Amino acid sequence: MKKFNWKMAVMALGILLLAVSCEKETEPEEESTDLSGELTTDRTLKSGMSYNLSGGVHVKPGVTLTIEPGVIIVAKDDDVVDYILVEQGGKIDARGTAANPVVMTSERKEAGAWGGVHICGLAPINVTGTTSKSEIGDALYGGSNVADNSGTLSYIRVEYTGYAFSEEKEANGFTFYGVGNGTVVDHLQSYKGSDDGFEWFGGTVNVKYLVATDNGDDSFDWTEGWCGKGQFLLAVQGSEAVIGYECDCLIEADNNSKDFTAAPVSSPILANLTLCGNGSSVNKRGIRLRAGTRVGIYNALVTGKPNCLTTETSETETALANGTSVLDHVFLAGGVSAAAGIYSQDLFTSNANNGINKTFSFTSACVGTVSGGKNMNAVDPFFSAGDYKGAVPSGNDWTAGWCR
Repeated sequence: MKKFNWKMAVMALGILLLAVSCEKETEPEEESTDLSGELTTDRTLKSGMSYNLSGGVHVKPGVTLTIEPGVIIVAKDDDVVDYILVEQGGKIDARGTAANPVVMTSERKEAGAWGGVHICGLAPINVTGTTSKSEIGDALYGGSNVADNSGTLSYIRVEYTGYAFSEEKEANGFTFYGVGNGTVVDHLQSYKGSDDGFEWFGGTVNVKYLVATDNGDDSFDWTEGWCGKGQFLLAVQGSEAVIGYECDCLIEADNNSKDFTAAPVSSPILANLTLCGNGSSVNKRGIRLRAGTRVGIYNALVTGKPNCLTTETSETETALANGTSVLDHVFLAGGVSAAAGIYSQDLFTSNANNGINKTFSFTSACVGTVSGGKNMNAVDPFFSAGDYKGAVPSGNDWTAGWCR
């Protein structure tokens, strides 16, 4: 009979315990699903996970919030105001895909449930002192860096935004405060917000493939000297009988409400727009240009509003009349209302590329275009090639899969 080797047994037990201990030490910590407070170090939200947003999340300077495809962020239905704000010098890197968009929604499935996404940059604005504070979160924005980079926003859908902080302050779906053109913005949808779908407070950021659906105030809104470019902008407004509330302008555009001549003057260049109102007799304006804004709009279709194009203030109308602002290849289902008396419907139609009282044939969600347009790619490589009016060709529905 062999003797039991106690020494070898003790050694084996020790090795086993050491292995178990090492295994426990190397186990990864469980990913937190809470999203709140100030981010002072980089954080990544992992693909396939859902996160609970509670309160205002501020991405601090030098910090990056990374959001992977398929992430769902749910604003809590609690007693605090939920929103995401990227401060000057901070970055957001949120890149969904058409098959796996990033979705930011709320527990309460109704317009006005939470505060949306806010980006503060260092690009120029035209308020006194060159900087200002965001309506939400009181973060500084504005500066002199035209090419400022706040990160990437791509294939993101926000739902049920528009929380009313006060009578003067309501939160949009996406708000760009002095954001620079180093920031990449494409394929975003604002769905059923109670305020604006998209708003720009100055800055130079360029955008592509934006969808504003059933937003209670304006679909697209700019002020304070936005001088960026945009292509493929779609706005769709449902009727009050269907969505439960009214919608205002398809575009509301200002330079500066306190100083119509403030520089830099708002002067975005936009191409390939489809703007579909809900036929309301209450909110009659489609595109509303006022407060000194300038603009270039090309290849646009506007319908569903009695006054498809409204112009106001002498500065805005003078720029249209003398060619500083350009409306080219723009078709309206209705007509032009010029409040200041400097511009007119006759001046609009003196460009043979434009038209009034047009009829459009769209499929669901205003998909479809009209032949004939300006190929803006020949003017500026930012723009994709396309010689048609409208945002969404029937043979290339870029909203499919990721939009509601």
